[in-house]
Amino acid sequence: MDNKLKTVDAETLLSTPMSKTMFIVDGLISQGVNVISDASKIGKSWLMLWLGLQVAQGNSIWGLPTLQCDVLYLSLEDTQRRIKDRLYNLTDSAPDNLYFAVTSGLIGGGLEEQITDFLTEHPATKLVIIDTLQKVRDSKGSAGKAGMYGNDYDDISSIKRIADGFNIAILLVHHLRKLQDSDDPFNDVSGSTGIIGAADTNFILRRKRSGNAATLLVSGRDVKYQELTLQFNDLVWELVECKNSEDIHKAELPKFLFRVVDFMEHRTEWVGTATELLTEMKEQEVTPNMATKYLGQFAYEVLEPLGIEYRTKRTGKSRLIKFLRRDGDDANDAGIAI
Repeated sequence: MDNKLKTVDAETLLSTPMSKTMFIVDGLISQGVNVISDASKIGKSWLMLWLGLQVAQGNSIWGLPTLQCDVLYLSLEDTQRRIKDRLYNLTDSAPDNLYFAVTSGLIGGGLEEQITDFLTEHPATKLVIIDTLQKVRDSKGSAGKAGMYGNDYDDISSIKRIADGFNIAILLVHHLRKLQDSDDPFNDVSGSTGIIGAADTNFILRRKRSGNAATLLVSGRDVKYQELTLQFNDLVWELVECKNSEDIHKAELPKFLFRVVDFMEHRTEWVGTATELLTEMKEQEVTPNMATKYLGQFAYEVLEPLGIEYRTKRTGKSRLIKFLRRDGDDANDAGIAI
């Protein structure tokens, strides 16, 4: 048995042509393992069926192009009658390249062979939906030497080997914990971090029980971070708004910085303390300490690109702030002391 590492040098790697990452839904669902986690009974089955229909028919999803292909949907919490009723409500012409199964084997207990056999018989299949992940896991195998993290990681990795081997996307439907983490919503995924760690892309779907709106958070290796606001209308999740990481970052910038920009609009220079600045700006939303903190943290990001140079210097018990509006050639004077 050859147990040597299979390596490639950097020069060879750079000169070897490789295909681009395949997207089932452009910029949203890529090849590999995608895990979408949500609370129970919030409409995820309607979302999965609609998504499968759109891909099989080659229709766009929330304005994003799809790769038309065969789709396998393991709807393991449903019956064929229930799926038929949903199809009847969603479409008048169901495609013949969207396949359903309501039973399957477990991971490590026949599932991998079942999916592999199907993909071999239907080579045009590029998307497999498994609803839900828990239905294909061996509940008795949650303990053992590997522990919860190891078992979670191994289960997702087993599915990932199929996705990578056939160059397809597999979408796993999972659940969220009842107790939520306000700091990181991706920590709400049920089970250990082995699930989100092994997945290529993770989705979190959150919906308020009292309304029909939800937020879909997206984070992945080949997908940019996004926050999609969705609304459930006539059994279909419709897109209301989509924010990428740059949009979210700009929205998080303190509005105080932009009020400083307005303050300096007709000034070429201003010098004073933070208290004096807030007084002249008639600012009531931030304190002097907050103003100093915001300026130190975001001045380079907000003020500098708009031609406003920020300097600060401690004199005695006070800290002076200085703004200089610069236009082109004035940048050479950046070394002038405050």
